[in-house]
Amino acid sequence: MKRKSAVSGIFYPKRCADIKRIIEKFNNILTKHFHDKKLLGYKPRAVVVPHAGYIYSGYTANIAYKIAANTKPKRVIVVGPSHKFYFEGISGALYDYFQTPCGDIKIDREYLKKIEKYFPVTFRPKAHQKEHSTEVQMPFIQHYFPKAKVIEIVYGKVDYLNLAKLLNALLKDKDNFLVISTDLSHFYPIKIAKQKDNVCLNAVVKRDPFVLDRGCEACGFTGLKALLEVVKRKGFKTKLLDYRTSADASGDTKSVVGYMSAMIYI
Repeated sequence: MKRKSAVSGIFYPKRCADIKRIIEKFNNILTKHFHDKKLLGYKPRAVVVPHAGYIYSGYTANIAYKIAANTKPKRVIVVGPSHKFYFEGISGALYDYFQTPCGDIKIDREYLKKIEKYFPVTFRPKAHQKEHSTEVQMPFIQHYFPKAKVIEIVYGKVDYLNLAKLLNALLKDKDNFLVISTDLSHFYPIKIAKQKDNVCLNAVVKRDPFVLDRGCEACGFTGLKALLEVVKRKGFKTKLLDYRTSADASGDTKSVVGYMSAMIYI
């Protein structure tokens, strides 16, 4: 079975050559303008990345993946919120392959089955079929981790502490690399958006999941809070990598969406 791409040609290019070209463009900009070149040598255990169209948030996500490429995980586990299908709980994509314009990525079904034995992860096909928060990460993963297998996890309504237990177990395995997918506030004037987004950013900087409750409106709120819970318990370090809004690409400051990338490291 194959998890077919649903948003290629919409959120990211439909042709492999165009995906490679846009990642190369991001890295050319990164080389010229990234403020702290030392960060490019880090080996994170997890990253937080946005999931909008590449024209809006691709550069922000690419910074995290460029740094993450220093690691050599056996599998990359992408965790994102469900946008199209309401359900309660956590769903793991029990397919064999994940389809991308650059070819199929092997899904680690056997590892996912092991997860299901210990955590309430079930396979709900409708949670995956059109989910862009996880899908837009796959071309980046394929580019930067060409030998890694992937696992797609989508969550619906779930207590963040339950999700945190799963994330904690995944991070205990040094063969795993974790990707938490979230955008920030949606469709506010830029001044208000930045005020709301700063709450999310401060929570990451302070490594405090409860700061998020002061007004962060991330669509992947639960995943971000679960990750920060693990960070707090385990004493991991955090580093913000980039923040911007859709206005940087569109010029429209009246209704914007916020994006950030960050890394989690020891």
